[in-house]
Amino acid sequence: MSIAGLTMYDLPPVQRATDAWWAGLARACRAEGIKEVPAALSRDRPREDLWRDPGLLIGQTCGYPLLKEFSADLEILATPIYLAPGCEGASYRSLILVREDSPAATLGDLRGGVCAINDWQSQSGMNVLRHALAPLAEGARFFAEVKVAGKHQHSIALIAAGEADLAAIDCVSHALTARHDPASLAGTRVLAETEAAPSLPYVTSSHTDLDRRARLRAALYRAVNDPDLAEVRAALLIGGFADRQLADYAVMLEMEAEAVAQGYATLA
Repeated sequence: MSIAGLTMYDLPPVQRATDAWWAGLARACRAEGIKEVPAALSRDRPREDLWRDPGLLIGQTCGYPLLKEFSADLEILATPIYLAPGCEGASYRSLILVREDSPAATLGDLRGGVCAINDWQSQSGMNVLRHALAPLAEGARFFAEVKVAGKHQHSIALIAAGEADLAAIDCVSHALTARHDPASLAGTRVLAETEAAPSLPYVTSSHTDLDRRARLRAALYRAVNDPDLAEVRAALLIGGFADRQLADYAVMLEMEAEAVAQGYATLA
């Protein structure tokens, strides 16, 4: 049985738009001759289960866990071009958030503070932040504590509540939050930006045959050019798709390797 899951940016305030986007994608899939297209997105399973499911028709993943754990399970279909501050074409970066009243002017000023991350396997919340801090850490511990919040939105809440001093937030997540739930950003500000990397790709199971993959790619481009989906794409900040290969995501492993080489293998 085919399944679909667009879990990465499925924030509660945009779930209706995500459902409408999926309806358009499903329609495009059927127009490309794809059979057994799920009527609705799967939201009742951990995203890692979806990524390993051989029935995954369309999903979205972070490039870092794709490289580290799921390269044998998933095939890249296309990479979204997001219309969010911090994005450049099919690349994105993280915004380093602090409390609005934080005296910090540079990353170095945050030494000894409390860091919030969404996940240890996150490019935007952990890997790119580790890379940014490695030259400052000089092989030693940088933070007093690292809290795992589970989601970017939870990291933002910890900062706003004064329970964390900083977090690296995916710029697309930040822009979606600013548009659809601006109150949750109250009491925070952007201190700095990280380096860019390829955006979160749309993927299918590695069990999907070549013909079906080609049809899925065609369906993505059909949907992103469908004038009836313009309002939905705008709500989700989707401006297009680009063809990216797994090798294009290797920059994420290079960031990891550079941090390790500087003696900062673990964000701490």
